[in-house]
Amino acid sequence: MKLEFHPYDSAWVKNIRQGGADDYGLPAERAVSDGKGKPCRHCLQYIPVGAAMLICAARPFPVKQPYAETGPIFLCAEACAAYAGEEVPPVLQDSPEYLLKGYSSDFRIVYGTGQITPQAEIERVATKILAQTGIAFVDVRSARNNCFACRVTGGA
Repeated sequence: MKLEFHPYDSAWVKNIRQGGADDYGLPAERAVSDGKGKPCRHCLQYIPVGAAMLICAARPFPVKQPYAETGPIFLCAEACAAYAGEEVPPVLQDSPEYLLKGYSSDFRIVYGTGQITPQAEIERVATKILAQTGIAFVDVRSARNNCFACRVTGGA
């Protein structure tokens, strides 16, 4: 199975960059990257030292519901190209492990799919979860802070 790694929604990111409210109804905080662990959830690259960045609350689900987790994310303050690729993105190559969880098409966690996964096993574990009946996508989150990193689907 081919995998596709999806960044945060471009329309949502554009709205945030233009001063729109985040998922807590607040404008993004502005900061300057110190280059340490500041992954942009749109380009899925690390925000370089000295670059302007945004910090905001994000809920990568279409509506509020019990399984729709909200948490902090970083974004490049300036426009960046949305990640498009089938390879593990750069922001998933530095931490030793990540939390992967499978979700159904109605955006509910499928119990038994969540697991802390070593970085080198992301593709294998995501493929295994996606192969299960009823799984529409896998979310990758920080194993240490639970921040949303990206979404994975099975490619064509």
